[in-house]
Amino acid sequence: MHSEKKGVRVFAVAESFRKSTKNSILAGVVMRRDLVVDGVTFGRATVEGDDSTSAIIKMYQSLRRGDINCILLDGLVISMYNIIDGAAVSKSAGLPVIAITFEDSPGLEGAIKHHFPDGWQEKIKQYKKLGKRERVTLKTGKDLYIRAWGIPNKKAIPVLDAFTLQGAVPEPVKVAKLAACSALSLQTL
Repeated sequence: MHSEKKGVRVFAVAESFRKSTKNSILAGVVMRRDLVVDGVTFGRATVEGDDSTSAIIKMYQSLRRGDINCILLDGLVISMYNIIDGAAVSKSAGLPVIAITFEDSPGLEGAIKHHFPDGWQEKIKQYKKLGKRERVTLKTGKDLYIRAWGIPNKKAIPVLDAFTLQGAVPEPVKVAKLAACSALSLQTL
């Protein structure tokens, strides 16, 4: 992947939800390297469920595009512990996947055990399968924590740099978050 090329496109996915709702809203944005938005799609994931991976794969497939170079995920544990399998998304799409988070943490095992007292074993297994995060520093001087599939972490950094104008949030993720929040707010009108 040549992140310096103007025509490079990423598909970024972010979510928005309320604990009181059954589903979260997923928004996916295709953005070119020159920061032009080139596509949008939406999906749903069950709050506390296990369907986020399949939802993201369906969103990607719904675009029917052959020009996307990478998938960016705004986290891997969404919608109250609905865990995204980054390796499965990468394999299904045939593309590198980079998942980002913004804060270091000791992990979620304790929270998962507390939240799922009768079924935590499978959730912990899914969570551990994600592997460790690596702290990286962007050209903006801000740190991110990443996991990547289909691309070495070292090569993921230039991709993130190419799509980050300021701070730590890559522009495609920022737009996907805005779209997901807007779509969720429409549900309550």
